[in-house]
Amino acid sequence: MQNAAIEKLSPVRHLTPEQTHLIQRIKEFIATHKGTEQPAVFVIHGDAGTGKSVILSHLFFQLQRASRDQTSPLYQTNNYFLVNHPELLKVYRQLAGGLPDMLKKNFERPTTLINRVAKTNEHIDVTIVDEAHLLLSQPDHYNNFYGHDQLTELLKLTKVLILVFDEHQVLRTKSFWTPAQLKKRLAPYPTEWAQLKQQFRMTASPSLLNWINAFTGDGELLAMDQSFTSHYDFRIFSDAEAMRQTIIAKNNQVGLSRIVATTGYPSVLDGGKHYIEEGDFRLPWDQYNHTATPWAEIPSTINEVGSIYTVQGFDLNYVGLILGPPVQLAPDGHHVLIDPAKNTDVVSFKGRALFKDDHQYQSAEIQMIRNSVNVLMKRGVSGLYIFAHDPALSQKLLDDYNAIV
Repeated sequence: MQNAAIEKLSPVRHLTPEQTHLIQRIKEFIATHKGTEQPAVFVIHGDAGTGKSVILSHLFFQLQRASRDQTSPLYQTNNYFLVNHPELLKVYRQLAGGLPDMLKKNFERPTTLINRVAKTNEHIDVTIVDEAHLLLSQPDHYNNFYGHDQLTELLKLTKVLILVFDEHQVLRTKSFWTPAQLKKRLAPYPTEWAQLKQQFRMTASPSLLNWINAFTGDGELLAMDQSFTSHYDFRIFSDAEAMRQTIIAKNNQVGLSRIVATTGYPSVLDGGKHYIEEGDFRLPWDQYNHTATPWAEIPSTINEVGSIYTVQGFDLNYVGLILGPPVQLAPDGHHVLIDPAKNTDVVSFKGRALFKDDHQYQSAEIQMIRNSVNVLMKRGVSGLYIFAHDPALSQKLLDDYNAIV
């Protein structure tokens, strides 16, 4: 596979007939609603790896070409592409720099566009939002957003809004959206929904994908079968350092292979870095990436541990996942439970006041940790390796795995 994220999102890549049809459907929706008084919304709903970003990349490229075509009904439309993920924004801007009719200035973070339009009253026809589950659902003074929520603000400034949404990738209280909340907010507006189901990223069997969905959904541990390893490199490790060495070997062979981890490791500084330690394994968490290159494409990050902040939305060839202390085997031996008391990602879970009571807050915290496991498990195109911190969970996974190999 091509290892540059920019190549995977390129709008000159081939689409499936279903993807082509969806793009045409969205373009017709835009043409119908761009001149109406009330804003309209098109929502693309799909799990990680179902090709949502590829569709948006192609769609925006076609919109920008049409905006310069005097024969098109979209001629002279003013359009923007938004993403609330700094690593993905880098990729889209790199992509824009190498294509005709695509300008980097049309790719923004939501807060930047919202705050600018509040001052300039700029007219916007179409706004596309990738990873809309990352839109702020509350004011965030740290990021200079003072509105009620970013979805409401975007509906005020654009005629047509295109959203990509996946409730299983909601990871922070300040960006907490459920399907019910989204539908309630969009109820006053003309809205269409499209569901994507085909998995494009992982070459795993349907059985393995079902196992992952159950693991990260209600925590059920389904039985493993031999299809898990027949066309996909799925492994369970009892030693995190052995897993790291295997990831290094894969990275040397094909590139783009990284260790990632969930929350649950105290932020103990050592030389300005926060380390994860598991037996002989010791690597620092990912550092803030000041470069224009995505984290996983920087060679030196083979010596770091990736997180949801650096790999969400990206493909890896092979991923080695450390399931931290909050992810545990339930007493019944057949389910995975989440212990929110062992969560150490305090930044993601600020905002208790948004919830009715402590029980509702804790349920949301548990769900977001499950979502983070879902995001991390679905990064690997060719392989997924798992190490579990919890001894009981580690042994259960090893026993189930050894029964199929």
